[in-house]
Amino acid sequence: MSNQKRTALALTAVLAGSMVLMAAPAAHAEVVDVNYQCETPIGPKGAVSPIDIKSVRSGNGYKLTMSFQKGVSSSPVELGKGAMNPSAVIEVGGAETGKVQVSGPANAEAIPANTPIKISDLSGTYTPKKSGKVTFTAGVLTIKALGTTTTCTPKNSPGPSLELDVEGAGGSGGSGGSTGGSTGGSTGGSTGGSSGGGELPKTGPLDSAVALGTLGGTVLLTGAAGVLWLTRRGQRPTA
Repeated sequence: MSNQKRTALALTAVLAGSMVLMAAPAAHAEVVDVNYQCETPIGPKGAVSPIDIKSVRSGNGYKLTMSFQKGVSSSPVELGKGAMNPSAVIEVGGAETGKVQVSGPANAEAIPANTPIKISDLSGTYTPKKSGKVTFTAGVLTIKALGTTTTCTPKNSPGPSLELDVEGAGGSGGSGGSTGGSTGGSTGGSTGGSSGGGELPKTGPLDSAVALGTLGGTVLLTGAAGVLWLTRRGQRPTA
């Protein structure tokens, strides 16, 4: 095999390896249908809502946002502006287990009687204690309105809406689940205990891509240097 062909094959292998490193996923998210069965002051009610959970890096943790794409439960009377306050639990599984408390603002507009209650986005903070792959699944939803409490429980064993590769602050050690929370908004909402401390400037999934790209570039440069050494060695004149 000629030196040119050997050089071309080596460069192709190096480039392929760096592309695999850069393409390695750090997170996986999908919208999951959750069958909520609610215990209300006037009896049981139910509804299926697609649930989306997203994350944004925040300091040593992650800000989680839980979104409801359809309304859940209903009220026999109109709920005026600011009368309804939602909160929920996100179940943590995988490398560690626990719960994350999330909450959101009260309803910005009146909710007519006997219509599905649209839940605002709920947010909270998750701070990992262990490193590894962690899943986030919709848990119990709580709706407080007009002095009453409605509890909605998923009954269809929904799968995770989000999966993350995380690095715990305490390395591989530490106890089980991490809990956290944030105030839902200026108009109300329950407040969960936050374990994340002060929030630092937020970064997104691009952090992982940049790190992987740097690693891939290092591999590429190292491989290219090896290829050049082999090529020059093959071109040495014989005595």
